[in-house]
Order: sequence, then structure tokens, then C-alpha cells
Amino acid sequence: MADNISAVTDAEFDAQVLKSDKPVLVDFWAEWCGPCRQVAPILDEIAGAHGDKVTFFKMNVDENPVTPASYRVTGIPTINVYSGGEVVKTIVGARPKAAILKELDEFINA
Repeated sequence: MADNISAVTDAEFDAQVLKSDKPVLVDFWAEWCGPCRQVAPILDEIAGAHGDKVTFFKMNVDENPVTPASYRVTGIPTINVYSGGEVVKTIVGARPKAAILKELDEFINA
């Protein structure tokens, strides 16, 4: 599916996301989620263009229930941006590329 975005699991989340020295975007998704499939290629494009500034991961909420529950992810797709171990931005639902880029502007143009 996405070439520029690696999967992250509950077990790896702390080390890969919370301890990262740059902002990390995590796309919470599931196989059965239609809007998630719309967002995936958009995020892949953004990751390809801005992966040097922001690390991109996707997390399958069916395979990894712990992390989404601890961040109160109830609807998917939910995109969280983490910086310094904290959630600094949340985007819920499918959005067009321009809208997602606008939301991420402070991170990718920092």
C-alpha cells in the first residue's frame, strides 16, 4: 500500500514515536476503513516529499489496540502528530491533500 510509510506496533511505539527527536505522524487505520484507504496515498505522497522533517508511521488499530485506546482514538482515520513524547496535533477523518498539508505546515516548514 504505502511505500514511504512504515508500520509501527504497540510494542515499538514508545521507542519509535515517543522517543523520536523529530516530529512523528502516526496514521491510525484499519483494513475495513474506506476513508483510511483514501487518506493512505495522500499521506504516502506527503511522506515522500517531507520525510526528512517528519517521520511517518501507520498503525493498524485492529492489530494494535493498546496505543489507540491510550490516546482515545475512537474514529478512524485519525492522524496524530507527536513531538517530544506528546500529541501536538490531531486530524480526524479523511481530508484532501491540501487540507492535510495546511494542518502539517508548522512541522514540515519549520
